[in-house]
Amino acid sequence: MAKQNKQQQSSDKLKNTVAIETTTKQFGGLMPVFICLGITAMVFANTLSNKFVNWDDDKNFYENPYVENFTSEFFIKNTIEIFSQPVIGNYNPLSIFSLAIDKVIYGFDNPGGWHFTNLLLHLICVFFVYRIVIALGLNWKGAFITALLFGIHPMRVESVAWITERKDVLFGAFYLPALWLYIKQKQYPTTKRTFLIFLLFGLSLLSKIQAVMLPLSMLMVDYYLDGKLTYKNFLSKLPFFILSLVIGIVGLFALAHEGSIEAADNAYPTYTRPFIGSYSLLIYLIKSVIPFRMSPLYPYPTTMPSWFYLTVIVYFLFAWFIWKKYKEGERVWVFGLGFFLVNVFMLLQILGAGQGFIADRFTYIPYLGIFFIIGYYASKYLEVPSKKMMTTGLLLVGTLAFAGMTIKQNTVWKDSENLWTHVLKYYQQVTLPWGNRANFRRSEGRILEALADYNKAISLQPSAQTYNSRARLYFDVSSSPDTLQLALSDYEKAIELDPKNGEFYSNRGATYARLGNLAKALEDFNKALEFNPNNKDGYLNRSVLYYNTGQNDLALADMLSYLKIDPFNADLWFETGRIYASKGNWTDAMTNLNKAIAIDASQGIYFYQRCLVFINMNNDAQAKQDALMAIQLGYPSVAPDVKQRLGIPQ
Repeated sequence: MAKQNKQQQSSDKLKNTVAIETTTKQFGGLMPVFICLGITAMVFANTLSNKFVNWDDDKNFYENPYVENFTSEFFIKNTIEIFSQPVIGNYNPLSIFSLAIDKVIYGFDNPGGWHFTNLLLHLICVFFVYRIVIALGLNWKGAFITALLFGIHPMRVESVAWITERKDVLFGAFYLPALWLYIKQKQYPTTKRTFLIFLLFGLSLLSKIQAVMLPLSMLMVDYYLDGKLTYKNFLSKLPFFILSLVIGIVGLFALAHEGSIEAADNAYPTYTRPFIGSYSLLIYLIKSVIPFRMSPLYPYPTTMPSWFYLTVIVYFLFAWFIWKKYKEGERVWVFGLGFFLVNVFMLLQILGAGQGFIADRFTYIPYLGIFFIIGYYASKYLEVPSKKMMTTGLLLVGTLAFAGMTIKQNTVWKDSENLWTHVLKYYQQVTLPWGNRANFRRSEGRILEALADYNKAISLQPSAQTYNSRARLYFDVSSSPDTLQLALSDYEKAIELDPKNGEFYSNRGATYARLGNLAKALEDFNKALEFNPNNKDGYLNRSVLYYNTGQNDLALADMLSYLKIDPFNADLWFETGRIYASKGNWTDAMTNLNKAIAIDASQGIYFYQRCLVFINMNNDAQAKQDALMAIQLGYPSVAPDVKQRLGIPQ
């Protein structure tokens, strides 16, 4: 009899879902979600004018050779490289691949296009949040409220406005449809839909490893719709758990390879991390209702505050509350809080990775559970005459407040200057924001401001990277041996703190070379490649030294070694072609110059160099075409005798 009653409850739940969907159609079909999408788009519209930021944007794409040099010619090779390696400790190849596609479409001169992609993916997520809530049996009002909260909540900003966090909105754009299809599968099972769910799950995993929690989210759906969990529920998710385990192991190896886990353990030992997790859980719960003090970075405090240990009670209170609601049969609370917990748990920094102990972006999917609870009860109160006006007022005020906060927070990500200045409002005793703002100011030519920031960063915590960065500033603006000596001094301090970093030796070698001490320069270039055989700058700098001293064979060998590391760099193919030309090897020179032009056909010097090779191969017709192309592209140094020979007007 009990079994029959439970089956009847499940059947009633599914019947109710059909009834809700019918009511939604009567309202106007998808009209509520389109209104929701429109509001979300307006709230995030100002992100489209934002620029790239030096908070992993540089490492993920415009300094990532497999994105930077992504072209149709090298599509397959680039794609294989992207899917075969992690980037800064993360294995999210599909996200990196999507950034490469954006590079092809928009280039690096149009960050607005990249931001548009992020916003579009976020809107897809909002759409499927609405569909999920409808499929779970809420009416259109509950679905609208849930989806709107998901769309415009200020804690969404980091995931939408930060291009590097493409992985959040991309994995969500696969994760949420998979969950929606799973709900439909429970109503109308088909083999085709099962395959599609698994495919979407795989794509989600390749976008961001956080997707490993989908099987647990599916179990939460099982509980909500059926009122129980059985052995069959777990068994049906076995393929999903296996795939989660495989990708999870790959992700851990990627983090370990980057040193992220070790860095986090150095901040706080393992035994303290559960307390950090309890504090993070508390903050995420509070910020779901009151999003306060939002920052792109929440650095670990220098010492563990004693009250952190007290927050462990949050675990017990959270578990007790869910258990209480479970015993009372309050499925909405159990599902909502359970969904939040299973999706946020692996992000509580109990394992530890990265430079912060919390992050706004970590809530992207988990908050769906919290918003579901709010949407459910708000829709119920809207049906009660005595509570309708108050509920409507609270929803309106909350929507306006969240929308305003989000629009304002979007401007934090306007550029690197705004980003790090905002972080410094809260964390002035942390080295990272000073150093990164200095790097941005250096790139803008604001030398004195950059120098002041570097000095501040070093005064707080001397580090090898900061000394290296300040040395690069001195090197870039060097107008006298005295300035180069300052650079040399900083490089020496960097090497003292990190004596096995090949980059520092390569940079110091370049400084020695500019000072005219070629012997010392060569010694440092050799050292750089000894510690890091894949140090591109080491090969480049040494190759230039060899080329300038007439050692063309050695220069060529280094350039070929560099090309093995970065085969999509047009400048390298050009330089290699030029070295072959200096040796009189016109065939190989032509081959390399052709590759340079295939990668980047916008450089007049490439065409002019190939023009000279054609002349030496007695092919004046082709030489003339290249000379004219060089002139067309603005190359100013076509020699008069070349013009005369080729019949080009002086």
